[in-house]
Amino acid sequence: MKQITAILKMCCFVLVMLQLGSCVAKKKFVAAQSAIQQLQQDSGRLAGQLNQLQREFADLQQKNSSLQQQLNETSGKLDETNRRLNSTSSALETSNKNAASAAGTIAQQQKRLEALQAMIDQQKRTTDELRRKMSDALVKFNSNELSVSVKNGKVYVSLQENLLFPSGSAVVNLKGKEALGKLAEVLDVNPDINVNIEGHTDSIPIRGRFEDNWALSVARATAIVRVLTKDYHIDPVRVTATGHSQYDPVDSNATPAGRARNRRTEIILTPRLDELYKLIEAGGQ
Repeated sequence: MKQITAILKMCCFVLVMLQLGSCVAKKKFVAAQSAIQQLQQDSGRLAGQLNQLQREFADLQQKNSSLQQQLNETSGKLDETNRRLNSTSSALETSNKNAASAAGTIAQQQKRLEALQAMIDQQKRTTDELRRKMSDALVKFNSNELSVSVKNGKVYVSLQENLLFPSGSAVVNLKGKEALGKLAEVLDVNPDINVNIEGHTDSIPIRGRFEDNWALSVARATAIVRVLTKDYHIDPVRVTATGHSQYDPVDSNATPAGRARNRRTEIILTPRLDELYKLIEAGGQ
């Protein structure tokens, strides 16, 4: 009986232990299943995160590629800009050199123009002074006998026929020689004055010793040259004689008064322009 009781107790103990072992195993199984489920959830979450990271990485690669392309384009533009800047700098340097050269040329031209203007002004003063001297020297003669004026930078002493010559003659009378003497006095103290003698007639054909009005105008001009050079010792190199006949009138030949004005001898006094011509020629060269 005791043995049976012991056996029963043993069986009960074994059964209890088996139950206890079964409960423990079940708990572990449930716990393992829960862990597996948790791991599966974590794996899914990590897979989602990995996919998101892969998409972000792909986007970053695309942006990086776009930025690299922009960088290449910007670098190319920068190189082109640098080339243009270098070209512009070179052109600017050349332009500055040309501008400096042009400025030097302009300065030289300005100095030449100033010198030329100064000589022209001096020439005008000389001409005005010569006109004044001639007017003073010839002041005793009437206005219907002669006049003194300035035209084109020259002094014109216009002597009428009634002061110098008898009608149709080329012989200078005494009053005419007196007037030429006064004129010669001014020329003596102004050796840089060139003298051009012009003979003029009216349109009435000449009769007598002269072939025509051409011959008379030339004869009268050369007669005055002889008086100035032989009687008053004006250097012949300074003097020129020309005849214009009736073809350079100052008045109408249709009236006696107009014809009288046209019958004249003009003594044209020109200050020498040698230095002025040299300056002009130098500028042209």
